[in-house]
Amino acid sequence: MENIETAILLMVVGMATVFVILLIVIYLGKLLIALVNKYAPEEIAPVKREASQGSAPIPGNILAAITAAVNVVTHGKGKITKVEKL
Repeated sequence: MENIETAILLMVVGMATVFVILLIVIYLGKLLIALVNKYAPEEIAPVKREASQGSAPIPGNILAAITAAVNVVTHGKGKITKVEKL
């Protein structure tokens, strides 16, 4: 009977030790993340706007074809406000 009590005591002490060590690891990880974010924040890359600045004009025959297609599909009720290349 004494062996079972010793075994249960060792099990409880071992589980408590693992629990405490895991808590220490979690809080040290959170501290490390906070320190890295504070002293070495991630740089934000500037957004490139090549499409809006360097887009070539749409040729007239293609624009006319698009306009005709929109008129056919919408029965003359549609309005084209902007056409740009993707």
